[in-house]
Amino acid sequence: MSKILIIEDEEAIADLEKDYLELSGFEVETETRGDVGLKRALESEYDLFILDLMLPEMDGFEICKEIRNHKNTPIIMVSAKKDDIDKIRGLGLGADDYMTKPFSPSELVARVKAHMARYDRLVGSNAQKNDIIEIRGIKIDKTARRVWVNGEERNFTTKEFDLLTFLAENPNHVFTKEELFREIWDMESVGDIATVTVHIKKIREKIEQNTAKPQYIETIWGVGYRFKI
Repeated sequence: MSKILIIEDEEAIADLEKDYLELSGFEVETETRGDVGLKRALESEYDLFILDLMLPEMDGFEICKEIRNHKNTPIIMVSAKKDDIDKIRGLGLGADDYMTKPFSPSELVARVKAHMARYDRLVGSNAQKNDIIEIRGIKIDKTARRVWVNGEERNFTTKEFDLLTFLAENPNHVFTKEELFREIWDMESVGDIATVTVHIKKIREKIEQNTAKPQYIETIWGVGYRFKI
Protein backbone atom coordinates (compact mmCIF):
# COMPACT_ATOMS: atom_id res chain seq x y z
CA MET A 1 0.00 0.00 0.00
CA SER A 2 1.45 3.36 -1.05
CA LYS A 3 2.10 5.75 1.81
CA ILE A 4 1.42 9.51 1.65
CA LEU A 5 2.32 12.31 4.05
CA ILE A 6 0.08 15.40 4.08
CA ILE A 7 1.67 18.50 5.64
CA GLU A 8 -1.27 20.87 6.10
CA ASP A 9 -2.14 23.15 9.02
CA GLU A 10 -5.86 23.38 8.22
CA GLU A 11 -7.08 20.17 9.84
CA ALA A 12 -10.43 20.15 8.04
CA ILE A 13 -8.69 20.22 4.66
CA ALA A 14 -6.14 17.62 5.73
CA ASP A 15 -8.89 15.30 6.98
CA LEU A 16 -10.87 15.68 3.75
CA GLU A 17 -7.80 14.89 1.62
CA LYS A 18 -6.96 11.97 3.90
CA ASP A 19 -10.48 10.50 3.64
CA TYR A 20 -10.55 10.62 -0.16
CA LEU A 21 -7.05 9.17 -0.49
CA GLU A 22 -7.76 6.36 1.97
CA LEU A 23 -10.94 5.49 0.07
CA SER A 24 -8.69 5.14 -3.00
CA GLY A 25 -6.47 2.64 -1.22
CA PHE A 26 -3.63 4.82 0.06
CA GLU A 27 -2.15 4.85 3.55
CA VAL A 28 -2.15 8.48 4.72
CA GLU A 29 -0.50 10.35 7.59
CA THR A 30 -0.96 14.05 8.40
CA GLU A 31 1.14 16.70 10.09
CA THR A 32 0.17 20.31 10.87
CA ARG A 33 3.57 21.89 11.64
CA GLY A 34 6.11 22.58 8.93
CA ASP A 35 9.25 21.75 10.90
CA VAL A 36 7.82 18.52 12.30
CA GLY A 37 6.50 17.60 8.86
CA LEU A 38 9.95 18.01 7.34
CA LYS A 39 11.50 15.84 10.06
CA ARG A 40 9.01 13.07 9.36
CA ALA A 41 9.48 13.42 5.61
CA LEU A 42 13.23 12.94 5.90
CA GLU A 43 13.27 10.23 8.55
CA SER A 44 10.51 7.97 7.20
CA GLU A 45 9.77 6.44 3.80
CA TYR A 46 6.81 7.85 1.88
CA ASP A 47 5.68 7.45 -1.72
CA LEU A 48 4.37 11.02 -2.13
CA PHE A 49 4.10 14.29 -0.22
CA ILE A 50 1.18 16.73 -0.28
CA LEU A 51 2.60 20.00 0.94
CA ASP A 52 0.74 23.16 1.90
CA LEU A 53 2.55 26.41 1.22
CA MET A 54 1.65 28.44 4.32
CA LEU A 55 2.62 26.49 7.43
CA PRO A 56 3.63 27.37 11.00
CA GLU A 57 7.34 27.25 11.90
CA MET A 58 8.53 26.51 8.33
CA ASP A 59 6.86 27.28 5.00
CA GLY A 60 6.27 24.89 2.13
CA PHE A 61 8.99 26.39 -0.05
CA GLU A 62 11.70 25.61 2.50
CA ILE A 63 10.30 22.13 3.17
CA CYS A 64 10.21 21.38 -0.56
CA LYS A 65 13.80 22.53 -0.97
CA GLU A 66 15.03 20.38 1.93
CA ILE A 67 13.16 17.28 0.77
CA ARG A 68 14.63 17.68 -2.72
CA ASN A 69 18.12 17.83 -1.25
CA HIS A 70 17.63 14.27 -0.03
CA LYS A 71 14.82 12.57 -1.93
CA ASN A 72 13.21 12.39 -5.38
CA THR A 73 9.79 11.42 -3.98
CA PRO A 74 6.92 13.20 -5.79
CA ILE A 75 5.72 16.43 -4.17
CA ILE A 76 2.35 18.06 -4.81
CA MET A 77 2.25 21.60 -3.46
CA VAL A 78 -1.14 23.07 -2.56
CA SER A 79 -1.91 26.68 -1.72
CA ALA A 80 -4.60 29.35 -1.68
CA LYS A 81 -2.06 31.60 -3.44
CA LYS A 82 -2.97 31.94 -7.10
CA ASP A 83 -0.03 34.09 -8.21
CA ASP A 84 2.06 32.61 -11.01
CA ILE A 85 5.24 33.64 -9.18
CA ASP A 86 4.41 31.25 -6.31
CA LYS A 87 3.73 28.42 -8.76
CA ILE A 88 6.97 29.12 -10.59
CA ARG A 89 8.92 29.23 -7.35
CA GLY A 90 7.38 26.02 -6.04
CA LEU A 91 8.01 24.12 -9.26
CA GLY A 92 11.49 25.61 -9.47
CA LEU A 93 12.33 24.23 -6.02
CA GLY A 94 11.42 20.74 -7.18
CA ALA A 95 7.66 20.33 -6.64
CA ASP A 96 6.11 18.04 -9.25
CA ASP A 97 2.74 19.79 -9.25
CA TYR A 98 1.02 22.89 -7.85
CA MET A 99 -2.71 22.93 -7.03
CA THR A 100 -4.60 26.07 -6.09
CA LYS A 101 -7.24 25.90 -3.33
CA PRO A 102 -10.10 25.25 -3.45
CA PHE A 103 -9.84 22.13 -5.58
CA SER A 104 -11.85 18.95 -6.01
CA PRO A 105 -10.68 16.09 -3.77
CA SER A 106 -11.24 13.74 -6.70
CA GLU A 107 -8.85 15.86 -8.79
CA LEU A 108 -6.24 15.56 -6.05
CA VAL A 109 -6.63 11.77 -6.04
CA ALA A 110 -6.27 11.70 -9.83
CA ARG A 111 -3.08 13.77 -9.71
CA VAL A 112 -1.66 11.65 -6.89
CA LYS A 113 -2.20 8.50 -8.94
CA ALA A 114 -0.69 10.09 -12.05
CA HIS A 115 2.46 11.27 -10.27
CA MET A 116 2.95 7.96 -8.49
CA ALA A 117 2.58 6.03 -11.75
CA ARG A 118 5.07 8.33 -13.48
CA TYR A 119 7.58 8.04 -10.63
CA ASP A 120 7.24 4.23 -10.58
CA ARG A 121 7.98 4.11 -14.32
CA LEU A 122 11.05 6.32 -13.90
CA VAL A 123 12.37 4.35 -10.94
CA GLY A 124 11.77 1.05 -12.72
CA SER A 125 13.55 2.32 -15.81
CA ASN A 126 16.51 3.62 -13.83
CA ALA A 127 16.79 0.39 -11.89
CA GLN A 128 17.40 -1.49 -15.13
CA LYS A 129 19.78 1.04 -16.66
CA ASN A 130 21.92 2.32 -13.80
CA ASP A 131 25.46 2.92 -15.00
CA ILE A 132 27.88 1.54 -12.41
CA ILE A 133 31.66 1.89 -12.12
CA GLU A 134 33.41 -0.45 -9.65
CA ILE A 135 37.15 -0.19 -8.97
CA ARG A 136 38.93 -1.78 -6.00
CA GLY A 137 36.25 -1.21 -3.37
CA ILE A 138 34.84 1.99 -4.87
CA LYS A 139 31.38 1.81 -6.40
CA ILE A 140 30.12 4.81 -8.37
CA ASP A 141 26.48 4.81 -9.46
CA LYS A 142 26.45 7.39 -12.26
CA THR A 143 22.68 7.21 -12.69
CA ALA A 144 21.82 7.79 -9.03
CA ARG A 145 24.95 9.90 -8.46
CA ARG A 146 25.93 7.93 -5.35
CA VAL A 147 29.31 6.64 -4.18
CA TRP A 148 30.24 3.79 -1.84
CA VAL A 149 33.70 3.09 -0.44
CA ASN A 150 34.09 -0.47 0.85
CA GLY A 151 30.32 -0.71 1.19
CA GLU A 152 29.91 2.58 3.07
CA GLU A 153 28.12 5.40 1.24
CA ARG A 154 29.94 8.74 1.09
CA ASN A 155 28.41 12.09 0.22
CA PHE A 156 29.93 14.11 -2.63
CA THR A 157 29.18 17.57 -3.96
CA THR A 158 28.23 17.85 -7.62
CA LYS A 159 31.73 18.81 -8.80
CA GLU A 160 33.44 16.29 -6.53
CA PHE A 161 31.26 13.54 -8.00
CA ASP A 162 31.87 14.71 -11.57
CA LEU A 163 35.62 14.89 -11.04
CA LEU A 164 35.85 11.47 -9.37
CA THR A 165 33.71 9.89 -12.09
CA PHE A 166 35.75 11.42 -14.91
CA LEU A 167 39.03 10.19 -13.44
CA ALA A 168 37.61 6.71 -12.73
CA GLU A 169 36.30 6.46 -16.29
CA ASN A 170 39.77 7.28 -17.62
CA PRO A 171 42.08 5.22 -15.40
CA ASN A 172 45.86 5.38 -15.69
CA HIS A 173 45.61 8.53 -17.82
CA VAL A 174 47.44 11.56 -16.49
CA PHE A 175 45.44 14.79 -16.71
CA THR A 176 46.81 18.26 -16.09
CA LYS A 177 44.94 20.56 -13.75
CA GLU A 178 44.06 22.72 -16.74
CA GLU A 179 42.54 19.75 -18.57
CA LEU A 180 40.49 18.73 -15.54
CA PHE A 181 39.26 22.28 -15.02
CA ARG A 182 38.11 22.53 -18.64
CA GLU A 183 36.46 19.10 -18.50
CA ILE A 184 34.59 19.47 -15.19
CA TRP A 185 33.96 23.21 -15.00
CA ASP A 186 33.53 23.55 -18.77
CA MET A 187 35.64 26.69 -19.02
CA GLU A 188 39.22 27.82 -19.39
CA SER A 189 41.16 27.83 -16.14
CA VAL A 190 42.08 31.54 -16.28
CA GLY A 191 44.41 31.10 -13.35
CA ASP A 192 41.85 29.29 -11.19
CA ILE A 193 43.29 25.76 -11.31
CA ALA A 194 43.63 25.81 -7.50
CA THR A 195 39.96 24.78 -7.57
CA VAL A 196 41.03 21.40 -8.95
CA THR A 197 43.58 20.92 -6.17
CA VAL A 198 40.99 21.68 -3.50
CA HIS A 199 38.48 19.23 -4.99
CA ILE A 200 41.09 16.47 -5.32
CA LYS A 201 41.96 16.96 -1.63
CA LYS A 202 38.29 16.67 -0.60
CA ILE A 203 37.77 13.57 -2.74
CA ARG A 204 40.84 11.89 -1.23
CA GLU A 205 39.50 12.58 2.27
CA LYS A 206 36.42 10.57 1.33
CA ILE A 207 37.93 7.64 -0.58
CA GLU A 208 41.48 7.15 0.68
CA GLN A 209 42.47 5.32 3.85
CA ASN A 210 45.61 7.42 4.07
CA THR A 211 45.52 10.73 2.21
CA ALA A 212 49.30 11.06 2.58
CA LYS A 213 49.72 7.84 0.56
CA PRO A 214 46.77 7.82 -1.86
CA GLN A 215 45.92 4.47 -3.43
CA TYR A 216 43.44 5.76 -5.98
CA ILE A 217 44.14 9.31 -7.15
CA GLU A 218 47.87 9.82 -7.60
CA THR A 219 49.68 13.10 -7.97
CA ILE A 220 52.12 13.11 -10.86
CA TRP A 221 54.43 15.91 -9.81
CA GLY A 222 54.82 18.66 -12.34
CA VAL A 223 52.03 17.23 -14.51
CA GLY A 224 48.71 16.53 -12.80
CA TYR A 225 46.65 13.58 -11.52
CA ARG A 226 45.66 10.08 -12.55
CA PHE A 227 43.29 7.42 -11.21
CA LYS A 228 45.29 4.23 -10.67
CA ILE A 229 43.87 0.76 -11.17
